[in-house]
Amino acid sequence: MADTAARLYLITPVLEDDSFAPRLAEACGAGSVAAVLLRLGAADERSLINLVKALAPAAQEHGAAVLVSSDGKADLANVAARGGADGVHVPGDPALVRELRERLKSERAVGVGAIRTKDDAMSLGEAGADYLLFGEPRPDGSVPALESVVERAAWWAEIFETPCVAYAPSLDAVEALAATNAEFVALGDAVWTHADGPAAAVKTAAGILERQEASR
Repeated sequence: MADTAARLYLITPVLEDDSFAPRLAEACGAGSVAAVLLRLGAADERSLINLVKALAPAAQEHGAAVLVSSDGKADLANVAARGGADGVHVPGDPALVRELRERLKSERAVGVGAIRTKDDAMSLGEAGADYLLFGEPRPDGSVPALESVVERAAWWAEIFETPCVAYAPSLDAVEALAATNAEFVALGDAVWTHADGPAAAVKTAAGILERQEASR
């Protein structure tokens, strides 16, 4: 069970170029962001490495770790290492997680999403994942019911030591997910499409997490 407040984990839209860097810096500059997942579009490996080099500092300079994922078939371990990212994020495949764990050793994190069942979650934890992400948007943009994500995150956080991330489809969902004792609450469009900008969204979410911790 987490003994400190959940921290924020931001998920970007799919990025094809470095034009997103200012918005990323604005969000991370608001404070309280522990990690950012850069979702990279399909491209050749050199282009992805250069893109990570251009984007990662916008988060890292504000103390946030940077994870990378890609829609393509690039070697993510190499992209992360050469691009200066802090880790990789992949769909739930225990064999792939074991391979990445072996290649990256303890130098970079291996995060996992697209987890279908509790059995899958346990297998991925045993394979060496550094965190599990529950509830993120599906490829078609839909998200699981909030109640199911709350249940899954609470189950995991109560039993297992491997950290988990619970995805909040809106700022209104942050409080319920923080109450599960998940170590991280993830936000995507709720930050990037906020009417008052990414920084305002991050500050609002951070305030919710702080109040949740104070109420324990």
